[in-house]
Amino acid sequence: MDKFFTKIAAKLASAVGQPLAFIIAMLGIVLWGISGPIFGFSDTWQLIVNTSTTIITFLMVFLIQNAQNRDAAAMQAKLDEIIRALDNARNDFIGIEHLTEDELEKIRKQVEDECGRGSDGKGVPDSVDNLIKRL
Repeated sequence: MDKFFTKIAAKLASAVGQPLAFIIAMLGIVLWGISGPIFGFSDTWQLIVNTSTTIITFLMVFLIQNAQNRDAAAMQAKLDEIIRALDNARNDFIGIEHLTEDELEKIRKQVEDECGRGSDGKGVPDSVDNLIKRL
């Protein structure tokens, strides 16, 4: 079931992310708007677009979340592999995405402290200052 959903979700997410999908959706809304006078701008006429857009939005939330979850997991696996492959990298960073927000904040602060703070007293690491100067 997982592979089937992933396959369908990936294909649908790719399809609806294309310009043609946007054009089709825009044409649908334009046609709906043009048909308003024909149907006397009735409650049923309004209900059609409201219901349609609600259903499509509801389903798209799941597709988008699935795509983001897969992308994030793939990115994390790639970063973990880079950390593992580098001799001087700290392997204890592998898997930190499973920590709580507070635990991640402590690690972030620790890494910033190790890099040093900026001389302006704002707490910006020197490495960030140096990066900005290069731009």
